[in-house]
Amino acid sequence: MIISASRRTDIPAIYSDWFFNRIKEGYVMVRNPMNLHSVYTLSLKRDVVDCIVFWTKNPARMLDNLDIINGYNYYFQFTLNPYDTGIEANVPKKAEIIDTFKKLSSKIGKNKVIWRYDPILVNDSISIEYHIKYFEILASKLSGYTDKCIISFLDFYKKAERNLKELKVRDITQEEKKYIAANLSKIAESYNLQLETCAEEIDLSELGIKHARCIDPDLIESITGEKLNIKKDKGQ
Repeated sequence: MIISASRRTDIPAIYSDWFFNRIKEGYVMVRNPMNLHSVYTLSLKRDVVDCIVFWTKNPARMLDNLDIINGYNYYFQFTLNPYDTGIEANVPKKAEIIDTFKKLSSKIGKNKVIWRYDPILVNDSISIEYHIKYFEILASKLSGYTDKCIISFLDFYKKAERNLKELKVRDITQEEKKYIAANLSKIAESYNLQLETCAEEIDLSELGIKHARCIDPDLIESITGEKLNIKKDKGQ
């Protein structure tokens, strides 16, 4: 069993105490979102869990307790963007996040910390050139602490329309996406980073950019040393 923890909320940043308690107890109770009266118990014991994939913008609270998950296989999808608190509320200063990224990488290995630079958005104050400039600043600081960076462009979801209008976010054209990707690819290569895209229809293979798999079977197999049969989640 592979656990994605979690794309719905930042468990490492907000609910790490709860997570570690569940690991100690060896189980978690899950409510069916389609039927609130349906609750089932899921084992979290080592012999059941093949790998845990953490999604976070700030795993600082986990750093001193990683020994609790000794014996478990896991890796982190660590989002580090160029945005201020106007877009990313409750995220610490960039210097603190970069320091946390380096500490985590030093503790568990750079292959287990994937840098996510996403979603890429453009508005009146955040230009395409701003992204290119800031991506290089971050890449220079994270070089040697990760092997891979995953990028994606902002999708205009119905639920997010109001916030996007308030931020004056505009759509990014296909030509602009290719221009951004080409520049980020050159920067990534100069810092020995593999650049991949997440959930993007645009084909950037001519730039040497592949489509990423967030639940990455190749990475999980390298971490676990086992051959796994992983099928794509039909709900994704």
